[in-house]
Amino acid sequence: MGCSGCSTERGCGTSSKGCKSKTGSCNKLNVFDWLKDIELPHGQKMFDCVEIRFKNSRKEFYRNIDELSLNIGDVVAVESSPGHDMGTVSLTGELVKKQMRKRKVAFDSEEVKKIYRQAKKTDIDKWMEAQSLETDTMYKARTLAIDLGLQMKISDVEYQGDRSKATFYYTAEGRVDFRELIKKLAGEFKIRIEMKQIGVRQEASRIGGIGSCGRELCCSTWLTDFRSVSTSAARYQQLSLNPQKLAGQCGKLKCCLNYELDSYVDALKDFPNTNLKLKTKKGNAFYRKMDIFKNVMWYSYQDEPLKFIELKLDRVNEIVEMNKQEEKPNDLMDFVVLKEVVKEPEYGNVVGQDDLTRFDKPKGGNKKNKNKKRKFSNSNKPNNSGNKQGEKPKGSKSNNNPNRTRNNNNKGKGNKPQAKKND
Repeated sequence: MGCSGCSTERGCGTSSKGCKSKTGSCNKLNVFDWLKDIELPHGQKMFDCVEIRFKNSRKEFYRNIDELSLNIGDVVAVESSPGHDMGTVSLTGELVKKQMRKRKVAFDSEEVKKIYRQAKKTDIDKWMEAQSLETDTMYKARTLAIDLGLQMKISDVEYQGDRSKATFYYTAEGRVDFRELIKKLAGEFKIRIEMKQIGVRQEASRIGGIGSCGRELCCSTWLTDFRSVSTSAARYQQLSLNPQKLAGQCGKLKCCLNYELDSYVDALKDFPNTNLKLKTKKGNAFYRKMDIFKNVMWYSYQDEPLKFIELKLDRVNEIVEMNKQEEKPNDLMDFVVLKEVVKEPEYGNVVGQDDLTRFDKPKGGNKKNKNKKRKFSNSNKPNNSGNKQGEKPKGSKSNNNPNRTRNNNNKGKGNKPQAKKND
């Protein structure tokens, strides 16, 4: 997984300019330095320890003896056993002191090693070359473990910055005798081998991934306290006990089941016992389901198990108090709160807003207008379909009428009556 801030393939450590996202950790257990803008008292020196991040979520504290000017995202060479290692500065200043107290690391402990120098170009090139060998080394180590019949899974390999040592992280259900495996790995890669057993949750934290919520795994981004999660946490939150939905990437129950558990436990204190039956004159009613956030419970009579009666929490507690005093209400329906039905305004498709194609243009241009014109012109023409061939329509005048031509020629002249000739 690359860096979400600098878009490099193998993280900010491969960038000589440092971390562009100003976090220095490629979204792996980031820590916001809220003490960065607070000035130290006059005469007090900055805390000399620095937090260094290595591959994935591995972080350690180192002492800045030479008082180097270090910023978040700088690549440094640190002391290791044997040789030196390469890491990225993830936190500086007074907040490192609080982080060391949180992880119970003493300030004057011998485990806190020193920083040698800021990384040179040759150091970074050698470090990148070592990182390029990790994937092939992991596949070869898995093949050797299978050949030896070892019940273990090698999930990650981390080379030291100077390529003098390689650490193999593995998971196993029981104890594994990997002495023969170490001999073969040392003969194959010609380096010092170190084996570290981790749990399935630590494996998910190192590898990372995307959870069912669509975000990066909590264990690989910010969560460091792996508390045990039980199925009772799902019961309190009214969740179905489906192992496929409740399990995370590691195969264990999701850590997020504990996040809102306290809120659910506090809310359930106001609810009565679900095994308690409500006694009425009509009969006894038993519990069916509840909505914790809406403070609503549903009950059904034993004679009518398919009919659910919705009751508010305060009304249920009122009935329970009445039963304790040996009083029985007539019917649960007397305690049902009627909901006001809001009449929705009438809706009509007045201007055609429901038509999805109302803004689409016709493919044939203005064919509709042309068709309308043709229909209009045809409607004004006389219908000659009922006349026989050669016959003139009734009421029509012939163009060969001599009187019509004579009248047209005599326009403007007085119309004189023509004298009739006597036969």
